Amino acid sequence: MPRPHKPRRVQALPQVTYFKPTGIPMSYLEEIVLTVDELEALRLKDLEKLEQHDCAVRMNVAQSTLQRILTAAREKVTRAIVEGKALRIHGGVYALAGEWHCPRCRRGMEYFEATAQDICPDCSDEPPKNGE
Repeated sequence: MPRPHKPRRVQALPQVTYFKPTGIPMSYLEEIVLTVDELEALRLKDLEKLEQHDCAVRMNVAQSTLQRILTAAREKVTRAIVEGKALRIHGGVYALAGEWHCPRCRRGMEYFEATAQDICPDCSDEPPKNGE
């Protein structure tokens, strides 16, 4: 059994989640799904022009993982544009910035700064200090 994916840190959810070619009814279009974490990787690398290492740190993933996410995302976006398919932004393994997932039991919760009270209620593990 493969180990569970570690949630990738995402700044915010997208406001627009669907793109399609104009003039073609949805019933005739194939759909490509771009995950929220793939969109975040594209945003950080291509819009904010960050280096891959900095993108990986902001998303809380390894640099090699970020490279795989970027490669998959760029292929999906390019395929949607070139082949005239609908692009839907949905799903993925992610956590919004300001959320903490317990590394031991994977329970998610919000936090602002780690204090003595910020302990996982399920397994008593503490969140990282200073939003790490």
